[in-house]
Amino acid sequence: MALPRLRTVAVVAGAALLTRRALRRRIARSPLWPMPALPEPISGHSQRRATSIRRLLITERASVAEGVVQLRLEGAALPRWQPGAHLDLVLPSGLVRQYSLCGDPDDPGTYTVATRLVEDGRGGSREVHEQLQEGAEIEVRGPRNRFPLVEAEAYVFVAGGIGITPILPMLRALTARGADWRLLYGGRSRGSMPFLDEIEKLGAEGGRVTVVAQDEAGHPDAVAALADIAPGTAVYCCGPEPLMAAVTAALPEGCTLHLERFSAATADAVGAVGAVGAVDSSAFEVELHRSGRTVQVAAGQSVLAAVREELPHVSYSCEQGFCGTCQQRVLEGEIDHRDELLTDDERGDSMLICVSRCRGGRLVLDL
Repeated sequence: MALPRLRTVAVVAGAALLTRRALRRRIARSPLWPMPALPEPISGHSQRRATSIRRLLITERASVAEGVVQLRLEGAALPRWQPGAHLDLVLPSGLVRQYSLCGDPDDPGTYTVATRLVEDGRGGSREVHEQLQEGAEIEVRGPRNRFPLVEAEAYVFVAGGIGITPILPMLRALTARGADWRLLYGGRSRGSMPFLDEIEKLGAEGGRVTVVAQDEAGHPDAVAALADIAPGTAVYCCGPEPLMAAVTAALPEGCTLHLERFSAATADAVGAVGAVGAVDSSAFEVELHRSGRTVQVAAGQSVLAAVREELPHVSYSCEQGFCGTCQQRVLEGEIDHRDELLTDDERGDSMLICVSRCRGGRLVLDL
């Protein structure tokens, strides 16, 4: 009888030892144990990453101005959004592009975006115009909002062309609550300016809206638009970089400025604040904490490019430091920030890996 009992004890002890070893391996693989290790490690820092990925149906496609297509996307139980928010669209080619939501935030089953065809762009807008048709499905991420409508005593908006898209829901909301607002809206021609009829109706009372078509009256005058505004006014601008630079330069003291970019700022606009194009581009190494790998970033290489050699599914879009898609949490190391987007709080422990670098020899990313 003793031999079977000894054999049983040995089997139980061996099973317990194997179990302990398996648990240790699981804990080592995932700092979130007892949750399973992520098959594709991602940073848990950004709220953006908490938003789900979903597929929506394109139920309507319309031309809303020369070269501008509007898409109506429908799905079940869509997250609510506020004026200024945008969606990430994952295009059929895999490109990720950001488009401002310009529909009704109170419509629970619909998102609406609009995009202008950029002939000399990087291909995203052309793909939207040529491949996204009614009846097709599109993968989206978000919504996210880095251009929120804040509380203010009064508002002045300056929009150029397609830059009207994040501003339009703000105008509707402010009109509904009787707020004090004005808009300077410029474009190449009246026919190229989306939503112009609705905007002129919103501003019909009190001369709130000034429309400047370049082929009729030249460029909009940002200095004149901001000359007589009172302290406490919130100034919102979205459009081409020269327009945004003019608004920035003309901002009166005591007013707050809110910018939404569709492209990276020029070196002059970044100035001493941004670090795009900074001198030090020396090589360094990046440890991918969750993946247990280390990559070398060459002197002329971005962190994004080096990381994607190991983790090809890491999200990115603009590769110029203004969209935020590639934001990652930094666990160790000194960051050389070269973006135009992150807040001071975010810069403490995260970076945009498409442009920012390391001030020392090593960074540790939560990837």
